[in-house]
Amino acid sequence: MSEVAVVVGVGPGLGWALCRTFARAGIRVAGAARNQDAVEKLAAAEPDLGVRAYACDVTRADSVTALFDAVAADLGEPTLVASNAGAYVRGPVLDLDPAELEQALGVSVMGALHVAQAAGRRMARAGRGTILFTGATAALRGAAGFAGLAVGKFGQRAIAQSLARELGPKGVHVAHVIVDGLILSERTRPFVKPGADTALDPDDIAQTYLAVHRQRRSAWTHELDLRPWVEKF
Repeated sequence: MSEVAVVVGVGPGLGWALCRTFARAGIRVAGAARNQDAVEKLAAAEPDLGVRAYACDVTRADSVTALFDAVAADLGEPTLVASNAGAYVRGPVLDLDPAELEQALGVSVMGALHVAQAAGRRMARAGRGTILFTGATAALRGAAGFAGLAVGKFGQRAIAQSLARELGPKGVHVAHVIVDGLILSERTRPFVKPGADTALDPDDIAQTYLAVHRQRRSAWTHELDLRPWVEKF
């Protein structure tokens, strides 16, 4: 049976690595971001992958619903969904701008909810599928200066936990991935020692996502953490 993946929150880092990895595994892939042109640019650079680009504002339920309707019509019903969109504001709690925090939560928490609902309803009807959420260390604890990130990641983790308990008995695998460390990208490369694998390679992360998707249901993982071998924890 053919598979269809939807990656929500595609950029040049982990989002595109997920698209690339899923496509190379023989899965038809839809990559979505607020800016469709950005996804199309990434897809044009690797046309052999056949990734389809879509626009989606995860803060709006109607936009997420429209995305899944379009993917189902173009590629088929999704069997694998990665919720990778995120946003946060940084600073001490006493200095956080409530309006900016609310906007960030619209992406991190409400975005995760909208994706969970749109994907979960379809997969529950089909009796199969995988929904993966990209988390962070901040989902476990709020560090000084990072409450603006932790609040969103705590909320996302709560959605993943409840969703797993609700949809697991219906044949839908829900997993939350805690990315504990710096993800290698053009933005973070200056902070990584050249030639050293001291940051998380997005392609390596993506391979783990694919492995979780392929797990047999008698031994599903709900939560796992990924970190470079030198990361302290």
